[in-house]
Amino acid sequence: MFRNGKSCLHHKGRFMEKKTTNGNWWDKLGNPQYGGELNIRTNRRIANFDPYFGVHLTQIYTAWMEKMFALDWLMDPAINDFREGEKPDNTIRGHLAESYEFADPYTFVVHVRKGVHWQNLPPANGREFVADDIVFHFHRMYGLGSGYTKPSPARADVVAFKELISVTAPDKYTVVFKWKTTSRELILDALQEIGTSLCIENPEVVKQYGDTRDWHHAVGTGPLMLKDFVQDVSATVVRNPDYWGHDERHPENKLPYLDALKFYVILDQEKTLAEMRAGRIDVADQISPVLAQELRKTNPEILQIAHPANTAATIDPRNDRPPFNDIRVRRAMQLAIDLQGIAKNYYKGSVEPIPSSLTSRNMKGWGLPWEEWPQDLKDQYAYNPTLAKKLLTEAGYPHGFKTNIIADTTGDMVLLDIVRQYFKDVGIDMEIRMLESTEWIKYVLTERKHDQLAQRTVSPLGHGYEPIRQLSRLHTGYSSNYLMVSDPVFDAFQPAAIAAPDEQARKKVLRDANEYVARQHFSISLLSPGSFTVYQPWLKGFHGQFGAVCSAAGSPQMLFFYPARFWIDRDLKKKMGH
Repeated sequence: MFRNGKSCLHHKGRFMEKKTTNGNWWDKLGNPQYGGELNIRTNRRIANFDPYFGVHLTQIYTAWMEKMFALDWLMDPAINDFREGEKPDNTIRGHLAESYEFADPYTFVVHVRKGVHWQNLPPANGREFVADDIVFHFHRMYGLGSGYTKPSPARADVVAFKELISVTAPDKYTVVFKWKTTSRELILDALQEIGTSLCIENPEVVKQYGDTRDWHHAVGTGPLMLKDFVQDVSATVVRNPDYWGHDERHPENKLPYLDALKFYVILDQEKTLAEMRAGRIDVADQISPVLAQELRKTNPEILQIAHPANTAATIDPRNDRPPFNDIRVRRAMQLAIDLQGIAKNYYKGSVEPIPSSLTSRNMKGWGLPWEEWPQDLKDQYAYNPTLAKKLLTEAGYPHGFKTNIIADTTGDMVLLDIVRQYFKDVGIDMEIRMLESTEWIKYVLTERKHDQLAQRTVSPLGHGYEPIRQLSRLHTGYSSNYLMVSDPVFDAFQPAAIAAPDEQARKKVLRDANEYVARQHFSISLLSPGSFTVYQPWLKGFHGQFGAVCSAAGSPQMLFFYPARFWIDRDLKKKMGH
């Protein structure tokens, strides 16, 4: 989570209730109703049921596997609407962790919530959740014990957990984390981040079956239980009747409210909107501005939320192979693209005509805003095909070259074709090869079989999450560094940020890193178009919270938390003819 550099402000993980002078702010939402199903569209195939095997493959196991920490359900959306991945310090609260504190600068202690039980499914059979379950998870993920001597391949490169020495349980309800570092920001970011790798799997399942990849063995402590899964089609999770949680806004109400969540794999946006119009889908995200505008005209009753881009659109070269290991080639590719023209003619002025570096401009006070870029750097991003051809000639490609790009089909193929034409104008002949998202992840992220260019929705630039995590993105050997950047200057920024004595020092490190990334052209920046989430008016409690039901990366990170608290106004749904 995004820190302010000060000491932890939690009172052992507990928060005070927020009230207005006229009562609680949520009173206007009405009284929650039990029952009903929430139908969710996902634009990627569900492919993973075990946190050990990485966070890149689309998953829904956060519906039944919970985390130690969650968010403040009592917070007024007018203060923080939780639509961004970055979470300020005062929004975190304990979940499976009832309370927590630093015993000393190297020791973080978690007190496990009592009364939590595993779902009443074999082999757990409803037994109590205890400290040893958390210990097992971290031992398994990071090779710290319980028979595990090596970390998960998907987590071996996570810098923060390289600082973790041990995880132990001195008693049934206490977990002790020992660290090499005294950086509170690093420790809290590691343990409280929104990602799915912190979901706690059931030890009995792993011991009996080797892992939790078979969906038939899905067991957790969460509010929902996996009932059915049809590969590439759908998944259904249903209410856990024995769930431990209660609604913080209505403490007398046991969770969850919904009978079931159903996920439908629909790759095509226009088909998604047809299902929305028919009332068969309740919520869908990653809808383009153009299609959202059309839906607004035909179906104004369907609600919409505009989201700023989580990352910028980019073209990502393999920096370790020719011709892209020559910075002159990468600079030429950037100069070949008319960002102003794309903003005006393709996005119709709805997107700012400026490039991105590492940090999103929406993350105010961090990174290097475009307005503060030195003029010589801005000039490197201005449309200049003549200079692009000159640089290609200097690099030994006077007639250009042929290349290919492996593109995730969830991306904008129309935009990619526009870029292809710009490249062609300077002699770069780019063949577009499309792969469905799951196949893209396997081909590019896992196996590194791409040999030229790649593109996906979640890119290396324009991030809004925690600064230290941003500095992992292009770090040598990092699992998401499919650009194969290996640069000692960039690698030095992350340890500098970790060692920074205060927030201002960290801001300076991130600012310098942003300028360096922009000057090195590791990734070719396009623009940062936002997207829309569309949802039915009978879905209550939802207002576009990040990771609640969907996400740009395809995996909803907070299914154990938000959907348990959402509810369906069935009277309104019936009144609207559905």
